[in-house]
Amino acid sequence: METALTELTGVAAPIVQTGMGWVAGPRLVSASAEAGALGILASATMTLDQLRQAVREVKSRTDAPFGVNLRADASDARERVRIIVEEGVRVASFALAPSRELIAELKDAGVIVIPSVGARRHAEKVAAWGADAVIVQGGEGGGHTGEVATTVLLPQVVDAVDIPVIAAGGFHDGRGLVAALAFGAAGVAMGTRFLLTSDSTVPDAVKARYLAATVKDVVVTTAVDGLPHRMLRTELVDSLERAGRTRALAQAVRRAAGFRRISGLSWSQMIRDGLAMKHGRELAWSQVLLAANTPMLLKASMVQGRTDLGVMAAGQVAGVIDDLPSCAELVERVMTEAKEVLGSLGATRPYGLRPCPQTPDGLSFPGTSSPAGA
Repeated sequence: METALTELTGVAAPIVQTGMGWVAGPRLVSASAEAGALGILASATMTLDQLRQAVREVKSRTDAPFGVNLRADASDARERVRIIVEEGVRVASFALAPSRELIAELKDAGVIVIPSVGARRHAEKVAAWGADAVIVQGGEGGGHTGEVATTVLLPQVVDAVDIPVIAAGGFHDGRGLVAALAFGAAGVAMGTRFLLTSDSTVPDAVKARYLAATVKDVVVTTAVDGLPHRMLRTELVDSLERAGRTRALAQAVRRAAGFRRISGLSWSQMIRDGLAMKHGRELAWSQVLLAANTPMLLKASMVQGRTDLGVMAAGQVAGVIDDLPSCAELVERVMTEAKEVLGSLGATRPYGLRPCPQTPDGLSFPGTSSPAGA
């Protein structure tokens, strides 16, 4: 199935495995790439040396194209860009809109630039700056997310820019891929669906927690860091949402103290990092501390299996996923189903319409008696 995404990146399937912190490491990325999707390595939780080592490990496992995701606002963003260029990575994706200068630097080196956006105006901005494509995440997506549903946001962006648009938020199967293509997208990006594969390094107990979740167990909360964050409802989320300011601060200090020992950060560094993540919002001090520790809150669950201490970012699709295929099985399944759906659409009459010889166009609408449906 060739689309503007496959032509741009050289992958076989119009599917992107998103760059999830602590999840999208070399094993998952290489498995996704080998399966024909565009695997994206998450670099925000890596040091510079770890990033270079991870890129080389992926390259040792597969010759297929893959990408690296990074934060445009990271203080060492340029050093990370340099590693991407030096190591010959095909694609650079961004969690936040990169600057015009970063885009130009990557494109001059022949790297494909694909930022992730959550609003039409952001897509228009990065397209004007030279981005090669955009990933558009609707409110169904996991992690920090917006309020506009994919079905509303996606066509807005498709109509607004003349570069390939990749749909994210709510996709997990071939039917979703066909729906995205019908909206004008060049493919889909999936995070939670790839997290829940046998190639994912997330602990089995954590995967079981995701598989047991219903759609109602996937919530959006601002209690963690003041920003809308879609995740599984856990003990931590419940306790933060129930706590008043004083109790929330006490909990945040206690957790921050533990994470400070793990991360090696000083209290002043943690507070400075938390304040930098406010994005103009009014945050309580508990949220400032938790914002600074969001990567560690994710690590607690995704690496250490401590769902009682950490957060579990999740798209709404977690509530309808019930198995753990390999990446190869997942991509093959999605593509097979998409082709079957496309074939069935071409062989059937649109739903709700039936032949009616007495009308000029041969069609009538159910429940009407006149050709115009008046």
